[in-house]
Amino acid sequence: MTSNRTLSIHQPEDILGYIPHMLGYWPEDSLVAITMQGKVLGATLRVDLPNLASLEARAGFADQIRSFLIADEEANGVVLAVYTDSGWEDGTVVRQAIPLLKALQLSLDEVDLSVRDAWLVGSEYWRSAYCTDLQCCPVPGLPVERIKNSRLSAELVYSGSSIGPSPRSALERPRLASPGAVDPLVLAAESRYGKQILGRWRSERCLDAILAVWHHVLNRVEAGRPLRSGEDARIMGFLRTTLRVPAWRDAVVVMAAAGMDSAKSGASAFGLFVDDDNDGNTPFDPQELGVEEPVAATAKVLPELSTDEDVFTYGDVLLGMRPDMPCWTALDALQTVLAGLCVDDESGVVPAAALTLQGWIAWCKGRGSIAHACLSGAEAAQPGYRLAELLMDLLGTGTICPWARSSSTAWRGYRDTVV
Repeated sequence: MTSNRTLSIHQPEDILGYIPHMLGYWPEDSLVAITMQGKVLGATLRVDLPNLASLEARAGFADQIRSFLIADEEANGVVLAVYTDSGWEDGTVVRQAIPLLKALQLSLDEVDLSVRDAWLVGSEYWRSAYCTDLQCCPVPGLPVERIKNSRLSAELVYSGSSIGPSPRSALERPRLASPGAVDPLVLAAESRYGKQILGRWRSERCLDAILAVWHHVLNRVEAGRPLRSGEDARIMGFLRTTLRVPAWRDAVVVMAAAGMDSAKSGASAFGLFVDDDNDGNTPFDPQELGVEEPVAATAKVLPELSTDEDVFTYGDVLLGMRPDMPCWTALDALQTVLAGLCVDDESGVVPAAALTLQGWIAWCKGRGSIAHACLSGAEAAQPGYRLAELLMDLLGTGTICPWARSSSTAWRGYRDTVV
């Protein structure tokens, strides 16, 4: 779902109500910084709240935050929100937060990113970090329900936005259903298609057919017709089967982000295909899964590509380097489909694959906490799952996806302009 509306901010509660919708969850023990381009909100950054005792440590942390925010080249200001439950009862919350806020202000002033305002937010109260007027900022603070019930938050909920559970909570990490909870029809279809196609994982015709089915499903979900267990058991079983093969898994996510040509050319560059399709037969008929268009005629997810320079390697795409901006609507649809396929099995391969790809999409969106939770779930489902390990290493270095570094290419949720 996308929108070109302009959402207006009239009071601090509107900005603070916007943050959890932008992140997808209510932050905990976090610093959130939002760049501003004049009066328009820009890129959003969330990091864990540090425990920094020394002036030098705070300055170093502030410089690191500045290095992320200056990626928004059009920004000329910043607003900050510190999410903490410490110090509200005894009234020390402001005193605890001010040293960090001062360090941030000093560092950001060096690059002409003035701190427009800053707020402190807890689970029960919130307040301005700088206000000393007890009339507008009483002790311990204003009720947090004023944020949750703000006009902008209500507009976003009405538009279809929702706030999920915090990935920091151990009780709210991605959960997997038990094998007995999986629809038996889905399992039956998965077993059937496994016998039919898993032995053809180096077949170009097989990959063509697989991408055709996934392309059909993503278009369907983008159009607001999600898969439903029971009536869509066969196609869900088929999709789960394809996630068992790393080459097919990678081709699907590259197709969603960068188009069909990149998915096919990348597989060819890896030397995936063997000449085993001289009989001209596909290993299965995509039409039985509702794919009406011929395999060779499936449209690209991205607009028509014109030159070889528009076709990207798997590495370029998985590192967020190419294309200049991915197809966010297709990645949103893929994330939705993967969430529906993320149920447990005896081997753990399918949930590990589904959670890993969800983690990668979250990383692309700049949602590091959700990415970490998904990748942790993948490693729990199948210890040693290679792609999850590689992406976890990437998160561990603090690397931010290049797409998320620029306001012009970053995922913006419902794509509303907030002023």
